Amino acid sequence: MGLLVKKSLNQLEEEARQDGEKALKRVLGPWGLIALGVGVIVGAGLFSITGTVAAEYTGPAITLSFVVAALGCCFAGLCYAEFASMIPISGSAYTYSYATMGELIAWIIGWDLVLEYTVAATTVSISWSRYLVVFLESIGIELPLLFTACPWDGGLVNIPAAVIVVIISLFLIRGTEESAVLNGIIVFLKVAVILLFIVLGWQFIRTENYIPYIPENTGTLGEFGLSGILRGAAIVFFAFLGFDAVSTAAQETKNPRRNMPIGILMSLLICTVLYVVFAHVMTGVAHYTEFEGQQGIAPVAVAIERMGYVGTDGLWHTAYPWMNKAIILAILLGYCSVIMVTLLGQSRVFLSMSKDGLLPPFFSKIHPRYRTPAHSNLLFMVLVAVMAAFVPARVAGEMTSIGTLLAFTLVCAAILVVRKTMPDAPRSFKTPFVPYVPILGILTCVTMMCFLPADTWIRLVLWMLLGIDVYTLYGLKHSHLEAGSTQRKGVMALYILGLALAVLSALTGLWHQQTVGWGESKVLLGISFAFALVHGVFYLWKIWTCHYKS
Repeated sequence: MGLLVKKSLNQLEEEARQDGEKALKRVLGPWGLIALGVGVIVGAGLFSITGTVAAEYTGPAITLSFVVAALGCCFAGLCYAEFASMIPISGSAYTYSYATMGELIAWIIGWDLVLEYTVAATTVSISWSRYLVVFLESIGIELPLLFTACPWDGGLVNIPAAVIVVIISLFLIRGTEESAVLNGIIVFLKVAVILLFIVLGWQFIRTENYIPYIPENTGTLGEFGLSGILRGAAIVFFAFLGFDAVSTAAQETKNPRRNMPIGILMSLLICTVLYVVFAHVMTGVAHYTEFEGQQGIAPVAVAIERMGYVGTDGLWHTAYPWMNKAIILAILLGYCSVIMVTLLGQSRVFLSMSKDGLLPPFFSKIHPRYRTPAHSNLLFMVLVAVMAAFVPARVAGEMTSIGTLLAFTLVCAAILVVRKTMPDAPRSFKTPFVPYVPILGILTCVTMMCFLPADTWIRLVLWMLLGIDVYTLYGLKHSHLEAGSTQRKGVMALYILGLALAVLSALTGLWHQQTVGWGESKVLLGISFAFALVHGVFYLWKIWTCHYKS
C-alpha cells in the first residue's frame, strides 16, 4: 500500500480496548464530554476575538458571521460524530483519516491539528492576559505594557500569557479526571455568567448601534459588506473547535460509541445559540467601532462599561459596576478551561502520531503514576508559552481558523470515502443526507478559507512544508505499518507534494505583497521565497534520486 496504507478497524479496536498503566484512563461520560466541549468553545470566540472581528470586518453583522460559521460546523460536526462512533480512539481527525484515506493524508491532517490546537491555546492565553490587566486595573493595580504585550502590540514580552500556559500544562500532567472535574465547575460558572451578561445587557441595547447592520464595504475585500461577513465567519470559526477537541478524548471516554456523538453535537448546539445571542447583545450595547485596537482583545469589558446611563451631573454611570469585576474574573477562570482542553487535544494527537511511529516514541510514553502523555504535555507547554509571549493575538487567531477549516474539510471528504470503502463498518451514528452534508461542509469551509488574509496562507503553507519535512526525514522510515521497508510506494508523490508546497510558498508570498502593497515590509515575502528556494532544491533532488533509483 505504501504511503496510502491504512490502519484496520480491528487494529483500532484493539488499541481502544487497551488497559493498564500504559493506557489512558476512561473517566468521561456524556455530561463530562458536553462540559469538555462547552468549556473549550465558550470563551475562545466570545471573549477574545469577537470585538476585533466586529470592529474590523463585520460591524453588528458579526451575528451573521457566527451563523455562517455554525453552518460549516454543523456539517463537519455530523461527520465527526459518525467517525467518533465508528473509530472510538484518541487522535480525532488524524485517526479517522488513517483508517479511511491512508497514512500520508493522516499525517497531513495530524500535523494540521497540531497547528490548530497550538495557535488556539496561544490566542486564548493572550486574551487571558489582556483580561487580567483589565481586572487588575479595576482594583487599582497596573501592570506595565512592556511585560503584558508582545513586541508587535507595543510591549516586550507577554509574561502573564506564558505563565498561565505553564500552570495549566502542569495541571494536565497530573491527570485527566482531576482536570475534567475542575473543567466542569468552571464551565458551569462560565455559562451562568454569560447568561447574566445577556439578561442584564439586553435592556441597554441601543438600536442605533445596529445601523447600518451591515456596514458598507470599504473597497477592500473582507472589510465590511458581504465579504466582511465571510471573512468574519472564517476568523470566528476557530471558536467552534471545541467539538473536535472532544473527539481527541475518545480513549478516556466510557462507552465512546454512544457518548462521543452526544458530546460533539450537544456542545456544538448549546454554544451556537450562546454565540449568536451574546454577539447580538454585545454589539447592541456598544457601537462596533468601540472595539478597535487593544480594546477588542477584551470586548466584554468594553460592553459592560457601556451598560449604563448619563446622570444628572452629565457624567456616564455604569449600571452594574460590580459586574465588570465579577464577569472578568469569571472569564479569567473560564479561559483556563479553554486553554486546558486545547492543550489536552494537541497532546493526544501527538500521542497518537507517536504510537504509530510517525514521531519519536518519546512522545507516546505514558506517565506511570498519572497515566497522561507527560512528555507531549511538556513539549507543548514550552512551545505555546513562547508563542503566547511573543505572537500577536490577531495572527494566532487567524492561524487557528485556517487550521480548523482545513481539518474540517478533510473530515468531510473522509466521510465520502468511508461510505464507499467501508459501507458495512459498525457505527452507532450515521451522517444524514450523504453526500449532500459532507459536500456542503467542504464548500462552506473552503469558501471561508478563501476569505482569510494572505499572510495567514503563507504561515499555513510554511507549517505544512515543515510537516512534509518531518514525515520525509522520520515518519517515512519509522511507520509501524510498514516497518523496515527501505523503499515505500508513493514516495514520488510525497516529493512532488513537497515541491508543490515550495512553489505555493513563493506564490502566497507574492499574493500577500500584492495585497498590502509593494512599498510595505517585505519580511514575509523574503521568508516565503527562502522556504521556496531551500525546499524546491531539496525536493527536486529527492525526485531526481528517486527516479534514478527506480
